[in-house]
Amino acid sequence: HRQILWTDPEDTKLDEWANQVEQSSLTIVTTYSGARLQPEPHFRYVERYWQSKLSKPSQKPRPRQDASVRIGIDLGGTKIEIVALDDAGKELLRHRVTAPGESYQATVERIGELVEEAETQLGMTGSVGVGMPGAISPATGLIKNANSTNLIGHRLDKDLEARLRRPVRLQNDANCFVLSEAVDGSAAGSEVVFGVIVGTGTGGGIVVNQQVLSGPNAIAGEWGHNPLPWPQPDELPGPECYCGRRGCVETFLSGPAFERDFVETGNAPLTAPEIVQLAACGNANADACLTRYEHRMARSLAFVINILDPDCIVLGGGMSNVDRLYANVPELWPGLVFSDTIRTRLIAPAHGDASGVRGAALLW
Repeated sequence: HRQILWTDPEDTKLDEWANQVEQSSLTIVTTYSGARLQPEPHFRYVERYWQSKLSKPSQKPRPRQDASVRIGIDLGGTKIEIVALDDAGKELLRHRVTAPGESYQATVERIGELVEEAETQLGMTGSVGVGMPGAISPATGLIKNANSTNLIGHRLDKDLEARLRRPVRLQNDANCFVLSEAVDGSAAGSEVVFGVIVGTGTGGGIVVNQQVLSGPNAIAGEWGHNPLPWPQPDELPGPECYCGRRGCVETFLSGPAFERDFVETGNAPLTAPEIVQLAACGNANADACLTRYEHRMARSLAFVINILDPDCIVLGGGMSNVDRLYANVPELWPGLVFSDTIRTRLIAPAHGDASGVRGAALLW
């Protein structure tokens, strides 16, 4: 029941194979590249789904399909969030659960359960998009560059498609975040939007004309694994990063990096919100820590502006809740940005911590 077909579009074997699929009450989706038929992910999905239908005569009944429902999943290191949107972008449901730890298989299964529970509640099925840390390698199809390391080396898209019995679209979680804000959030109407999630890590993404820019290596927007620009002597060589290098932007601007900097300057361990609150109350040590953070963010984002020149930069993640960043960081850009005027805006997200999961739904 398995056929892998490479053929010219005019080849009659393609029609024969399509007819076989048609007799199985399925729809064939083809993608052409030049004069050759390429086995794109959704093409292979039809092939594998047809095989599973033939080998499993009885299937669990499913709610009716409704293309107007878009389901998004935000897969984080500690939580998994799900949302369902209608055609107008209105939330039909949204909730989050604790991620199942380090087990990859348990993660796949939990996502499957969340989708099934949501569809049962709605009484209909929908498209599924997933935002995740990392990216799919164009060379191998495996997850790479994920700070949730249990995902690395797996075919997450294929495993989710097999579990959910439908196509699934995956994107980097930062890309999903930026897409949400660019479509109907605080960056709506902007042509070029750069977004960063400054939380556990420092993911970044680019949206141009409401379309995610991934790049041929699937790493567009990965500012966090470049060196901190214009480092000060006490910032060299920089902390070790999980990517294997030292001094990455992520090792200075993530939430854990902010907390580490506070401790390394002779203070007791506190959470990032506690440090920010102390600074607001006039604590000199907390204020100095936050000032260092602002200077590092200003240098890092100025580097991005010099390359991309976006209309706006949207901050997400836990550190985006620090209100003073939106005034203090742009004030430091003159002298760093290679321009006589700086029109790029630094803005907060309109959808808050729901932007990532909304963007995953908007992948369809």
